[in-house]
Amino acid sequence: MGHLVFNIDVMLAKRKMSVTELADRVGITLANMSILKTGKAKAVKVSTIEALCDILKCQPGDLFEYVEDEEEEINDQ
Repeated sequence: MGHLVFNIDVMLAKRKMSVTELADRVGITLANMSILKTGKAKAVKVSTIEALCDILKCQPGDLFEYVEDEEEEINDQ
C-alpha cells in the first residue's frame, strides 16, 4: 500500500507565503499546519482542504500526491 505525500511546502514556495501566514489564514494552529505539511496527519477535514485550495489558489491534487511504497513496486514487477 502506498501513502500520500503532502506538497504544501511546494505550494507555499510558489506563493511566497510563510507557513505561519498560511496557518493564520486557514484558521488552524501552527502545530497542526506543521503536522499537515510534514505528512504526519492521520486525517484532514474537507473544510481545511477547501481553505488551503482557496488561499493557495490551487487544486487538491496540487497539495497531495499518492506514491506507491517501494516494496509494492518491486513485488508488482
